[in-house]
Amino acid sequence: MPHPLARTLRARNTQINVDFFCVNLCILWQKKSQNKLPHHYHYIITGAGCAGSSLLIRMMREPFFADKKILIIDGFPKTTNDRTWCFWEKQPGIFEPIVYHRWEKLDFFSKQYSATLNIEPYQYKMIRGIDLYTFVKKESTKHPNIEWRYEKVKSIQTVDEQAVVELETERLTADYVFNSIFFGELTAKTGDYLLLQHFKGWVIETTQPAFDPSQAVFMDFRVNQQYGTTFVYLMPTSPTTALVEYTLFTETVLPQEVYETALHDYISSCLYIKEYTITHEEFGVIPMTNKKFPLQEGRMIHMGIAGGQAKGSSGYAFQFIQKRTEQIVSLLLEHRHHFGYSSFNEKKFRLYDSVLLNVLVNKKMNGDEIFARIFQKNSTERVLQFLDNASSLGDDLKIMRSVPSSVFLPAALKELFV
Repeated sequence: MPHPLARTLRARNTQINVDFFCVNLCILWQKKSQNKLPHHYHYIITGAGCAGSSLLIRMMREPFFADKKILIIDGFPKTTNDRTWCFWEKQPGIFEPIVYHRWEKLDFFSKQYSATLNIEPYQYKMIRGIDLYTFVKKESTKHPNIEWRYEKVKSIQTVDEQAVVELETERLTADYVFNSIFFGELTAKTGDYLLLQHFKGWVIETTQPAFDPSQAVFMDFRVNQQYGTTFVYLMPTSPTTALVEYTLFTETVLPQEVYETALHDYISSCLYIKEYTITHEEFGVIPMTNKKFPLQEGRMIHMGIAGGQAKGSSGYAFQFIQKRTEQIVSLLLEHRHHFGYSSFNEKKFRLYDSVLLNVLVNKKMNGDEIFARIFQKNSTERVLQFLDNASSLGDDLKIMRSVPSSVFLPAALKELFV
């Protein structure tokens, strides 16, 4: 028989082997589990269009974000000029290095009133999409804490005080997600108005000088108004090159041939140009609505069109996106966690937007006549401040006195009390 001590040693060795096996099994399981854990970032930006790019460029300018892991997700690399933004501002903005062209005088045309508008102290500026995307992407290469991915975002939600981003291939988490992707379909509830600003633009080149590059057409309402509020922008960038954009405020998008026919007609009948080459085309749809968009859902913060930064009564978005992304960065620097606050000023202008949408949707007055009266009876600076949601209450009242009270007062009372 084996010695009792030998049996004890064999038992101990067996236990040691079992313990060693269990420890190694736990280590292997832990490593495998760690591989399956989602990648975590401080901030994820979903959508690399105007809003996502604007937020990122502001983050890159603040030392606070230098040690933060930041991920930008978009469906595909932006390598084409898919859109053009035109806006007005008094001082150089963060995208001043890529301003493609600028104007200090604008023409306004309608059957009721026409004028050349001196917009001082503003400048009207144009930025091309491809220049913005390239500028931001190039700047980001200087920051090793910034990562890019090109993949479809399936969903975003908040779980256990973290934002969770579901991709096609994996799940990611972040302290916050800043989202400009619109999920689902935009619908209007009772009391909401919904129009679409839709536009088709051509960059055309002529063989002979045909444009004044120092002066642009802000709105030309002399085109047919059969579908609703309709006008044309004309943005010359050289004596032989200009962006011509046919724009409508209506409830539905039109067949492409309608835009193309209207552009051809405008170029020939209003610009008197017979020979030209189309070098670039763009098409877009922007919601014009008084619908209240959620600004924050848990750890997901909305911005851009998805955050309601398109002005309800005009569709202008670029400068409102800049205000929103500047606000987000300021709140992060102050270690604040609520990004959904609406100021009195924002509520005031949402009411104004609702009143104008009420008038347009219910066809109480044509849009061309409304804008003609406003520009005729007010300084251009006051009108631009009003369109920027930056006018004083006194200036608001002067704008309101420009339009018939018999039309706008009942609409205002309805929006206030119904």
